[in-house]
Amino acid sequence: MAQKKKILLVDDEPDIIELISYNLEREDYDVRTADNGRDAIEIAREFLPDLILLDVMMPEMDGIETCAELREHAELRNAIIAFLTARGEDYSQIAGFDAGADDYISKPIKPRVLLSRIQALLRRQGSSADSDSVEHAGGISIDKEKYIVIHKGTELNLPKKEFELLALLMSKPGRVFTREIILNTIWGNDVVVGDRTIDVHIRKLREKIGNEIIKTVKGVGYKFDHK
Repeated sequence: MAQKKKILLVDDEPDIIELISYNLEREDYDVRTADNGRDAIEIAREFLPDLILLDVMMPEMDGIETCAELREHAELRNAIIAFLTARGEDYSQIAGFDAGADDYISKPIKPRVLLSRIQALLRRQGSSADSDSVEHAGGISIDKEKYIVIHKGTELNLPKKEFELLALLMSKPGRVFTREIILNTIWGNDVVVGDRTIDVHIRKLREKIGNEIIKTVKGVGYKFDHK
């Protein structure tokens, strides 16, 4: 029997917790809940969820801070983090992706639609952009099986989507990957994200490995160029 997928739901509204938990458990997910960021971090480190659904506006520690701290823990490196929030402003979404989120889902959302989004995210969990081999280029080593990136002798703790994006670009150095290919490969056809999402992840990667390795091809996409 396949092991149940584990989901941690973090929200300070009891009605939201009750409704979403009920629908998730009906779909045979193993669900834990928390009503604030500090408890969420403690539970996540013990529970090791496959997916964390995280509200932005919460007491004690907001969702952005919580997401950033979750990404600091190596044991949660492969967990998917999706914000589920009524905050739909561009700056709020950008802050979420900057903190290491994989997706941003706006409330209100019908339970059936939410379940579809969750299924789409979980289908992509554990997938790598190409093979499971270790690749080396431009002073970077990437192990797609172990989710490890070494840059100039230092291990980088990349969020899952940044890792997959780097793996995709490194899989064929010099090739230009269009925005459409990047979206379809990393996020999939059934997860709705925009060009801004790619830009945020590229910017975060450049902050960690330098601006010179990932090149922008204006109007087309991006390429890994270590020459």
